[in-house]
Amino acid sequence: MTEKPDLAGRIVTSLTNPTVKAVRALHMRKAREETGQFLAEGLKIVTEAVEQGRAPEILLYGRDAADHPLLRKAVAATLAAHGQVIEVTKDILEKIARRDNAQAVLAVFRQGFTPLESLKPQSARCWVALQAVRDPGNLGTIVRTADAAGCGGVILVGDCCDPFSVEAVRATMGSIFAVPLAKASVAEFIAWRNAWPGSVVGTLLTATVDHRSADYVSPTLILMGNEQAGLPPELAAVCDVNVKIPMRGRADSLNLSVATGIMIYAVTG
Repeated sequence: MTEKPDLAGRIVTSLTNPTVKAVRALHMRKAREETGQFLAEGLKIVTEAVEQGRAPEILLYGRDAADHPLLRKAVAATLAAHGQVIEVTKDILEKIARRDNAQAVLAVFRQGFTPLESLKPQSARCWVALQAVRDPGNLGTIVRTADAAGCGGVILVGDCCDPFSVEAVRATMGSIFAVPLAKASVAEFIAWRNAWPGSVVGTLLTATVDHRSADYVSPTLILMGNEQAGLPPELAAVCDVNVKIPMRGRADSLNLSVATGIMIYAVTG
């Protein structure tokens, strides 16, 4: 019979505890960049991480979650990786999460980007590149959609919002651990794109080709522009084809994550 792992090496009840303060600081991009860590909220996301072989560096939980079997698996993974497991109060959970009725499980993970040159285009039918995406909810939703559709990865081009912000991670619903992320400057991306073996397709309001009728050659790299400005000319110019998603009502554009999802499923069928 397998022995249940001991849940907590210690119990913390003070908001001034150094570990609690360090975890709270991960809401700030500066702290995330300095530590290379990020915060994830909820047992579902933590479980997704563990199933992907990503153990928390710090696992915080409330007494209400103590008997959940998935928490015990997360505790075992954390301890095996020499991470910290700490029971905290509901008040601490709410202060860290910055909201009432916070999740009963919070965890700190190590960030991870895949080098651009290490991506293998032929490993998937569809890839996504995002230029200067600003909204973390959009970014997280796109990562989740890319995961659902079996995309090879998401490439962040230029000055994008942080995919490891709490808001972005929350929107991925755990897909942050399943989808490779890469980042590049515009110049680096253009140079790397020159060796892309399939189609590179952009979306433009001024394009004349319907997204449903374009000839997509696998692997297809979908390039999406900023929420407000769209795809800049220098990136539109490196696409094999630029397409448009028809607008039939009064709205003249779509939310970035919705438009990207439409493109992903146009390519993958």
